[in-house]
Amino acid sequence: MTFDEWLQHGYKQGWCGPPVCEIHDALPTTIFEDTEFEEGSDPCIHIVRLYEDLEMKQAVEANHTPSTWRANNLGWGQ
Repeated sequence: MTFDEWLQHGYKQGWCGPPVCEIHDALPTTIFEDTEFEEGSDPCIHIVRLYEDLEMKQAVEANHTPSTWRANNLGWGQ
């Protein structure tokens, strides 16, 4: 199974949304989450960044320390 097939399977099972661009499409949220945020709450919305290749993974993680420490806290390591 390719990565794209695996991701599509997850989508069809209702486990995830399709890949979207946060910059151009905005963060996918519910109306309830939008309202919570607008009223001062701080809802956590977990996302998974898709990398084009290993070089992009390394560049993103060098610039975004939460990616590194979250992976380490999950026991995924580097």
